[in-house]
Amino acid sequence: MTVHLPILEAFVKLGNYLTDFCENSYEKPSDTHSKFEMVITQAQHQNGWFTRENILFALKQWGDLLTEEHLTAWLSEYTLKYEESPKTIGIVMAGNIPMVGFHDFLCVLCSGNKVLAKLSSNDKVLLPFLAQYLIKQEPLLAERIEFTEGKLEGFDAVIATGSNNTSRYFEYYFGKKPNIIRKNRNSVAVLAGDETQEELQALGEDIFRYYGLGCRNVSKIYVPSDYDFEPFFTAIFKFSDIINQHKYANNYDYNKAVYLMSNFQIRDNGFLILKEDEGFVSPIAALFYSYYESEEALRKYLTENELQIQCVVSKQKNTDDVPFGETQKPNLNDYADGVDTLEFLLEL
Repeated sequence: MTVHLPILEAFVKLGNYLTDFCENSYEKPSDTHSKFEMVITQAQHQNGWFTRENILFALKQWGDLLTEEHLTAWLSEYTLKYEESPKTIGIVMAGNIPMVGFHDFLCVLCSGNKVLAKLSSNDKVLLPFLAQYLIKQEPLLAERIEFTEGKLEGFDAVIATGSNNTSRYFEYYFGKKPNIIRKNRNSVAVLAGDETQEELQALGEDIFRYYGLGCRNVSKIYVPSDYDFEPFFTAIFKFSDIINQHKYANNYDYNKAVYLMSNFQIRDNGFLILKEDEGFVSPIAALFYSYYESEEALRKYLTENELQIQCVVSKQKNTDDVPFGETQKPNLNDYADGVDTLEFLLEL
């Protein structure tokens, strides 16, 4: 690993700052903390889904990851060099959950290249604030970080994250350059029927964190043919306060009304609607489920549909499955859609 040491050190300092902010912003409100509080408030005003709790959760995950130990272990798997003439990498960022584009931002800078980022209108203030913090730690980064509100131009490669619809637009505009173009994906959980209450509560975290808006959120569960839903509903009751968030409640009321008027059979506990459905993409405040007879056949089906799936969650060990409660705590080498972003950048 030969990543430029001051850049690595700047990210380590950022990690320390995020950890300190999440733990001490109220007790020790420094000037930087006070400014960041204003930015967080602004982010909440811009996007009603970005509650302070969820923003702090995202910041804490990055604080945990941006340590010298984690960064060096991750980067040691690659041959890096500091580019005196960096390539410009356009990043079109999504805005479904706070700072969802930070991993791409990190990969580009660690690869020795320049970030040219187009932020989502739903998440416009958090990353620029953190970028300014990084630049204060390492002024060299001022020449490596640029945000644009206009059309992306002058880039050598692009990483674009969006929906199945926007991916067609991305293919049209960016298809002639090296690219990573991401589409819709969702996560699923495979239940055996013998999960403990603690495991099912952890699954609730995978379902409800960020109101289910992330591609790593579980939007579909697979259950045995004789599955009893009562323990599941009992375990997730701890998340019942989610219905007090008005945007979530509006979605719950709307989707419940649509299902009832369409005479769909649903299971409902007052804050989550369960609907038997073969699809992977459930709407907000709803969770799809399907029964399975054979886990072997189910696993084959999931493999055949892997391009629609971000994570598979289960209690199985010694597999690529994500443990219950861990979907929104990815490691640095957990790349979106299974595409190694850093390797892509290093091969340009």
